[in-house]
Amino acid sequence: MVLAILGSAAYWIFSRLGGNNPIAISLVEKSPEALSGILFKGTPQDPKLGESFQKVEDQKSLHPGTFLHTIYEVEPAGKLDTMMVFVGINHLLVGDEFETRTFQEQRYLLAKITGNNWVMPGPEKVKAKIQAFADSAQVQLSGIFIDKIISEKEVHVLAPIR
Repeated sequence: MVLAILGSAAYWIFSRLGGNNPIAISLVEKSPEALSGILFKGTPQDPKLGESFQKVEDQKSLHPGTFLHTIYEVEPAGKLDTMMVFVGINHLLVGDEFETRTFQEQRYLLAKITGNNWVMPGPEKVKAKIQAFADSAQVQLSGIFIDKIISEKEVHVLAPIR
């Protein structure tokens, strides 16, 4: 009886936090926005990773209406593995430390994920849902996944189409 009550309470909390929210995927008929930011290469424990995020966050605060974007080019398998992540915003930034990313694709799939960050689906689950949608729509993805952080409770994932 106690296990049933605990299980029900855990499921109720999970649901209230948005754990059962669906991943809404749609086709957008335009190019993804150009991004300016910093490309970080190193390990997840490197303090320069946090510094890169902070520099871009500082620029975001100077440009209202912009959103933080990340593109994980090489994801680490562990804490000591090398990773490569582009951290940027949808605004042209000037300076030697900033680079610009533009996208030639004319369409992209947009996945909207909402809920508390404790119960949001992981990146692999989101990528699998996007790929399944692409397969059913008979479109080929470019292999790039752009995370657009709208708020603590909402993330958009853009997947450009070839």
